[in-house]
Amino acid sequence: MKWTLDWLLEYLKTDLSADEIADVLTKTGLEVDDVFAPIAPVAAKIVECAPVEGSDHLHVLKVDDGASDLRQVVCGAPNARVGLVSALARPGCIVAGHKIESGKLRGVVSNGMMCSERELGIGENHDGIMELPADTPLGAPVLDVDTVFDAGITPNRPDYLAVRGIARDLMAVGAGQYIAPMDSEISDVPTARRVIVETEKCPIYRFCEIADIKMAPSDKKIARRLAAIGINPKNAPIDATNYICYDMAQPMHCFDADEIQGDIIVRMAKDGEEFTDLFGATHALCDTDIVIADNAGILALAGVIGGARGATTDKTKNIILESAYFDSVCVRKTSKRIGVSTDASYRYERGIDPTISGVAIASAARIIMDACGGKIVGTGIGGAGVKDAPQIEYSPDLFMKKTGIDMPAMHQRQILENLGFVVRESGEKWIVTPRAARVDVQIPETIVAELMRIYGYDKISGAKSTICTEPRQHDMHEMMIKTQLAARGINECKSFGFGNSATEVALFDRTPLKIANPITSDLDTMRGDLLGNLLVAVANNEKRGYPDLSLFELGTVFTGFNPGEQKTSLTIVRTGATGPKHWSGRARAYDIYDVKADLIALMQGQRFTVDASNPPRWAHPFRYGAIYQGKKKIAQFGELSPVVAKKLRIKTNVVVAIVDDIANLPGIRRPKNTVLSEFQPITRDFAFITDADAQAEKIVAAAASADARITNVVVFDAFNMGDGKKSIAFTITVQPTANMSDEDLSALQNAVISRVESKCGAKIRDK
Repeated sequence: MKWTLDWLLEYLKTDLSADEIADVLTKTGLEVDDVFAPIAPVAAKIVECAPVEGSDHLHVLKVDDGASDLRQVVCGAPNARVGLVSALARPGCIVAGHKIESGKLRGVVSNGMMCSERELGIGENHDGIMELPADTPLGAPVLDVDTVFDAGITPNRPDYLAVRGIARDLMAVGAGQYIAPMDSEISDVPTARRVIVETEKCPIYRFCEIADIKMAPSDKKIARRLAAIGINPKNAPIDATNYICYDMAQPMHCFDADEIQGDIIVRMAKDGEEFTDLFGATHALCDTDIVIADNAGILALAGVIGGARGATTDKTKNIILESAYFDSVCVRKTSKRIGVSTDASYRYERGIDPTISGVAIASAARIIMDACGGKIVGTGIGGAGVKDAPQIEYSPDLFMKKTGIDMPAMHQRQILENLGFVVRESGEKWIVTPRAARVDVQIPETIVAELMRIYGYDKISGAKSTICTEPRQHDMHEMMIKTQLAARGINECKSFGFGNSATEVALFDRTPLKIANPITSDLDTMRGDLLGNLLVAVANNEKRGYPDLSLFELGTVFTGFNPGEQKTSLTIVRTGATGPKHWSGRARAYDIYDVKADLIALMQGQRFTVDASNPPRWAHPFRYGAIYQGKKKIAQFGELSPVVAKKLRIKTNVVVAIVDDIANLPGIRRPKNTVLSEFQPITRDFAFITDADAQAEKIVAAAASADARITNVVVFDAFNMGDGKKSIAFTITVQPTANMSDEDLSALQNAVISRVESKCGAKIRDK
């Protein structure tokens, strides 16, 4: 959105400078990207004029623009001659919406452009370049230029697409006094032509027919403002619609009345119906497009672009002005589908003030008739009418609850009324009706947001203690998990919140949550896991020659489309070698015990058991385990199934660890200073005979649980004894807390033997 300072000051009385205004707007939610004064064309005298070789109309000019050196310009105007003082647009000037740059014409360097009156928007003459009085000071600006603001508009603030809306917002924040425009509507003028609205997607449609006009350029003020913001002035009717679009944010269109046959019909297009726009491009329409038509066919694509038939030209004598409100969703769908974006569609997509079509068409009509003459010979209106602005039930104490700032109710009311909202008391609550242009204000929380931005985000540091300044507990939990994994040499990966349905089906036994309108065909689901995207990263890195990876991702996965059907999951993948090539020997490949160790590190010393039954689709059937605490599954780890690896074109061995929900992980604790015990650790070895298919992990867990002083259990030997039995030997480490006698140590050893035999069905080896 661009506008000029003098345009803004038409609606705002203020003592602030342009930079101060930009600073205030940025603080209140309108980010001003730039404030600049356009480079004005200057008077320049032609000193030399020679024809360009090989051209029948181009000339090489040497012009004096008041600088120390003459400037070379290529010009094709028939009146270019030595001694003529004309208007020179130097590089950097904006002329007819285009930035002038140095370049070559027919191989000749041109450092500027000599301009006609029409190109500068100050006249209709385009037969040659401007002819200024001979005594015009060289280098003097030919046009008055004004400071231009350039701001980015967020989708939720359509009122900022009107200069009036910006002025009102500045008044609300105390930056000046709003100057209310003297708006009025046109009196009804009966005519045989009617408006027939056949769709609810157009609540209101107005037209105004003006006869006997004489095409003329716009008022200089309007032309200058449009030129300053990059819109090339053409003629009064077209300029009037462009001007109102920026002044009020009401898009309009101008038809040649003599080309319209019969009534104006607003309807939905028919599937396959064709429409040729005013640039000559033909579009195939569908039944979600709103069109403006007459008895002969389509005249315009509503809210997007006008048609070739019915467009105004320099020969137009009678015009019909259109001012309407079209459904924002329909306009957006049409604009995106046909790939055409205009100032009109940009505004309709965000939602315009539904109540200003009357004053907008009256203002445009006055601008046109002031410049071109003519008279209004007919008006019409159709549609079911626009809905009333929402009435929002609001309690002043909500502001304190949401922001922690104690703003008096009267101060809140003053801000809302300055914004143009109507506040009515209803018991202890207020009924707030936002002004019609604020289509973004629908619920109490949006009222709080309005109050907060006008009050000032810079004052939020003074809020009371209701605002949480400490990190939330789950955020701390996540950060500690990330810190531990990073300390183990694993890099964090971040992927889209979407997944691929084919990959999810290959990895898990569940139905993917398909998206109706995916951003790409490869990301067509709400991701139900993190593994799919990590494996894509592995495949892409391997393809580019980087097979050795250690990655983790912690993020949201979805179990359904409804609120609450999400959880935060963690996935770790390791692939390739554990280290780079080295002369001392080859690094080993990652195996499942590496990712198991990652999970154990996150368990913070908590007791657990491992179960290798029922591996999921992604896992190797014989290289998989799940970590349990009691009957609760905490995590799972394993080697990627060769079948899955082949589908994803992964050749390197991949090992995986998954925590389905990090809420199941024990709270990660910050490391504490450990006081070394004054007693020497004690180790003891044990060997048990058990069934050949028994899990060593269960025996280790049973031994570790026998006494709190056992700090570590490590298997050092295992072999098959035949007849369905095997031997497992392990070492326990005991950290005494006091002097231990032989009897104490013997009792501990017996406790280990008893626990393993009772829990695992194993027998201590006697030899």
